[in-house]
Amino acid sequence: MSDLRPDPALVGTELPPVARVVTRADVKAYADVSGDENPLHQSDDAAIAAGFDGIIAHGMFTMGHMAAAVCGWAGPAGHVIRISAQFRASVSMGDTIVAGARVTAADPGARTLTLETWVHVDREGVVEWPVKRGEATLGFS
Repeated sequence: MSDLRPDPALVGTELPPVARVVTRADVKAYADVSGDENPLHQSDDAAIAAGFDGIIAHGMFTMGHMAAAVCGWAGPAGHVIRISAQFRASVSMGDTIVAGARVTAADPGARTLTLETWVHVDREGVVEWPVKRGEATLGFS
């Protein structure tokens, strides 16, 4: 979003949602890169034994989607100063995760914006809200 800047008039603005479908290939690639080979993310049998319908995405995979969305909203003039999230629910293969945010504060003097952030899941038309909830602070040059 190229017009994002520390303007108090933006407080209350919701940023455009960023969606992606979670696939086994994505989760396997994340496991390989992160070194997190927990069977819940690799084996349907292990995940089912733990009470899930099949393998689930890493919590940090979903957090990574939220962080990527924040970076995209910041654009080339912005940078992430801080980001946090609460992990609230699991994400299964085939789920559509959607990152969103709302501008909650703008400080033109400090050249920062604060965002309330979230990720919700759309499972076959049923939205689970939110699986992640957090906050991000963006700085602008």
